[in-house]
Amino acid sequence: MTEQQPSPPALEQALHAARALVLADLTADGIAEAEVVSLVEDAVSHRRWWVEQWPDGVSFLAGLVAQDVQDALLDRYGRWPACPVCPGPERHALDVEPELGPDPHWVCGRTATEVAPVGELGRA
Repeated sequence: MTEQQPSPPALEQALHAARALVLADLTADGIAEAEVVSLVEDAVSHRRWWVEQWPDGVSFLAGLVAQDVQDALLDRYGRWPACPVCPGPERHALDVEPELGPDPHWVCGRTATEVAPVGELGRA
């Protein structure tokens, strides 16, 4: 069975949705500055190529873009998003779960507490 490419409008819609969700979370944390938005654009561009190679992964785009941005921010800005569940001076970042799957959520990896769906940190 051959994989079918998502139609161009469906692919673009999924990429734009992933971008919007991650930007909403960055905005909720007050760090959606131009340089950070560029990191989001880079992640979306990379994932465009990725989903063209593996079309069945289109529903995983939001979580993957969030993880890509999280990784890029670690090098430049530190841990993001900071876990609001665990108190103390040693803050850690939330994880995206599932790592490769639809319906991604921000989760505290230490307590297994679901904090918010990707894109809804501002509502948590």
